[in-house]
Amino acid sequence: MCPAALCRDCLAAFDGAGQRCPTCRSPRTIAHAELDSLAIAHLDCDAFYASVEKRDDPALADRPVIIGGGKRGVVSTACYIARLSGVKSAMPMFKALRLCPEAVVVRPRMEHYVAVSRQIRAMMLELTPLVEPLSLDEAFLDLSGTERLHGATPAGVLARVQARIERELGLTVSIGLSHNKFLAKIASERDKPRGFCLIGRAETAAFLAAQPARLIWGVGAAAAASLEAEGLRTLGDIRARDRAQLIRRFGAQGDRLWRLAQGEDARPVSPDRAMKSISHETTFDEDIGDPVALRRQLWALCEQLSARAKARDLGGSVVTLKLRRADFRLLSRRQTLDAPTQMADRLYRTARPMLDRDVHSGPFRLIGIGLQNLSASESADPGDDLLDAAAQKRLAAERATDRIRARFGPKSIRLGRSLP
Repeated sequence: MCPAALCRDCLAAFDGAGQRCPTCRSPRTIAHAELDSLAIAHLDCDAFYASVEKRDDPALADRPVIIGGGKRGVVSTACYIARLSGVKSAMPMFKALRLCPEAVVVRPRMEHYVAVSRQIRAMMLELTPLVEPLSLDEAFLDLSGTERLHGATPAGVLARVQARIERELGLTVSIGLSHNKFLAKIASERDKPRGFCLIGRAETAAFLAAQPARLIWGVGAAAAASLEAEGLRTLGDIRARDRAQLIRRFGAQGDRLWRLAQGEDARPVSPDRAMKSISHETTFDEDIGDPVALRRQLWALCEQLSARAKARDLGGSVVTLKLRRADFRLLSRRQTLDAPTQMADRLYRTARPMLDRDVHSGPFRLIGIGLQNLSASESADPGDDLLDAAAQKRLAAERATDRIRARFGPKSIRLGRSLP
């Protein structure tokens, strides 16, 4: 019996495997025995920040692009051309430029990336209300029971939105489709960029057997070394081990490892998964001890953090400040507010006294600002601070600034605090 197949270009459905689409003759087809029954998806934008920059500046199209900045900063993301040279996310910039000296380095524009992310999120929400964002560039979707609504299987609906994102936004995404979240996320990584990969129930055990233990979320280099010391190099090794023995050795994590190695993941796609915090930080090219320069850096971070909070319709009632000294000692400070905020002005006015108290402990190599105890934006910034008569005016001014930037671009207006 021929497996069900789908053309990713014309979206025609047909029976067959390993052949061109009979309608448009495209070779970009998907054939799978469970094509019509899998409904849990992971959508992942391809090199998101770099792809946005290449889309906005066609001169970058064929050049290696690294999003990051500074000799002592880290790579936020790199385009696929730069990755061919070995550049990876979170890699120190000096190492990335050593590997790919011809790369174009672009400073991240978080406010812009957030806006683009919201466009993609809106398209996903047209498919199903069960969308669980993981970050700006990836999300889980549960399309169970949507066939009648869309007149197509989940695979067909996902192929449509993949093509729509590329057509309307000029960006590509990769899709993993399976019967649970763990496998859907693995699938989305297997055929990037512009990928569409399925892992069915029938093939789960055979597929996972030879996969390395590090494939499991949360198993980094140290955890992998601990598992290897126990003779657990692959998921097949973990699956073959007695479950009770793993629990005795690794506690609750042992049970989690065993279940995922079996391909079991009962977690639902949860659109209400609460974010615990949001933050933004920067590492300097050279250590900074000058209070004025540090305050200027702090204001820039407050603007970026505010943009992310506004884009997510969130406010936070705990403001955190992070400072890393030249000797790598970390200083962390926090201040609880009377009401949640998402405004750059209030973030800055809360964080600056904390910075000023520690500024003489510098110089510093890193500064970061964060928001915790998050809540919906409706409760944020009531503007009724009786101890600050100008608070309402500043709040109105910032909202007016936001409207101007939304219409004319993020660089259309700048405040004096951000100027060198």
